[in-house]
Amino acid sequence: MASDMKSFWYKADRYLASTGVPYSPVVICKTQGTRLYATDNRQILDFTSGQMSSLLGHSHPEIVDAVRKSVNELDHLLSNMITQPVVDLAERLASLLPAPLEKSFFLNTGSETIEAAIKMAKIYTGKFEIVALSASYHGLTQGAGSATYSAGRRNGGPSMPGQLAFPAPYAYRAPFRKADGSYDWETELEFGWALIDRQSVGSLAALVMEPILSTGGILDLPKGYLRRMSEKCKERGMLLILDEAQTGLGRTGQMFAFENDEVVPDILALSKTLGCGLPLASVSTTAEIERGCREAGFLWLTTHLNDPLTAAVGNKVLEVVERDSLCQHAAELGKQLREGLLKLQVKYWCIGDVRGRGLLQGIEIISDPQTKAPGSELGQQVSDRAMDRGLSCNVVNLPGMGGVFRLAPPLTVKPAEIEEGLKILDEAFEYVLNTLPSGEISSKAE
Repeated sequence: MASDMKSFWYKADRYLASTGVPYSPVVICKTQGTRLYATDNRQILDFTSGQMSSLLGHSHPEIVDAVRKSVNELDHLLSNMITQPVVDLAERLASLLPAPLEKSFFLNTGSETIEAAIKMAKIYTGKFEIVALSASYHGLTQGAGSATYSAGRRNGGPSMPGQLAFPAPYAYRAPFRKADGSYDWETELEFGWALIDRQSVGSLAALVMEPILSTGGILDLPKGYLRRMSEKCKERGMLLILDEAQTGLGRTGQMFAFENDEVVPDILALSKTLGCGLPLASVSTTAEIERGCREAGFLWLTTHLNDPLTAAVGNKVLEVVERDSLCQHAAELGKQLREGLLKLQVKYWCIGDVRGRGLLQGIEIISDPQTKAPGSELGQQVSDRAMDRGLSCNVVNLPGMGGVFRLAPPLTVKPAEIEEGLKILDEAFEYVLNTLPSGEISSKAE
């Protein structure tokens, strides 16, 4: 086995081109439910749902059946050939979306949806400026990457013209505070729009944002924030584009995370969770915006536009989420997960903040409880130890922020598995902190 793995890594290093993402040292050979199975015979509990995508876990039997049936009968066609699975998915999605969202088309990835949504906003409004939050991640293709401020901007040349950054709501570290020390998001929001108005050349087309900034550090929006942003967009004749790649379809305890503020976006982008690990994404909008784009000559064409195979999978995903009451399940188990994380926060001084909704929770690691100095290295050590003990949990390390764990198990996770994951995290924190010099631990804990 050792010689096989040596050959594996030799070939990987020789034939795979680097994309800037370091390889995990763990090689997975099988997935099932909430479990990953490594080549060294270890079982690993998946608390990231793959790339935040395997909403129903891995190899869900109904998804497997949908794939098998579609591959056997209806896989891929010319993009202008509309099929029953595509119409069925559009209809089911419309039945779940609030009015007036009812028109959809289907792509492969989140980046594609943002590219298409931005183009639609520009065509419909006749304007070109796009506002995004300063901790945003919407993809790394040209338009989506230009609206991404958390990563990937260095050494890539100029971004799309008209890109404007808005301060992201970051309650744990925000400089805007009320007299009692609480987060003053209203003042920060007004300040942000004042900055946008000063920067704008008078061509504001859209604001694109996530209801919870995931890659940006699990930054949940204060209650009322999204509604206020929607109002500010309307005042300026802008469209509101919501990117629910990671928050959509029940993960936060609601079918769509934007429902928390009772706001309806002008354009909604879904991806990741819609395909349950397969490449499926959607762009949904109103009949009015669709009509305006069509009359203005909007064109969006890709090789796998409205593919029947992935559409069949998406239809089954929506059916299972609704039929099995997985929104409620996510809310209940999300409460269990959060309560467990809050207990760990009391136990370990290096957990500075716990935040998130439903089965999308984050914990921020610090290196000093007095100054809140980021603890990125410490967080990575805990993550590595957790993996060694059988838990996969991703850590985001961004400038000005501590290492932030993103915990997003599949919606099919069981209460016993939540407890198992919390137990491994507990052991990982204890192990890592006990390996630090005793003087350093005691000084920080005080």
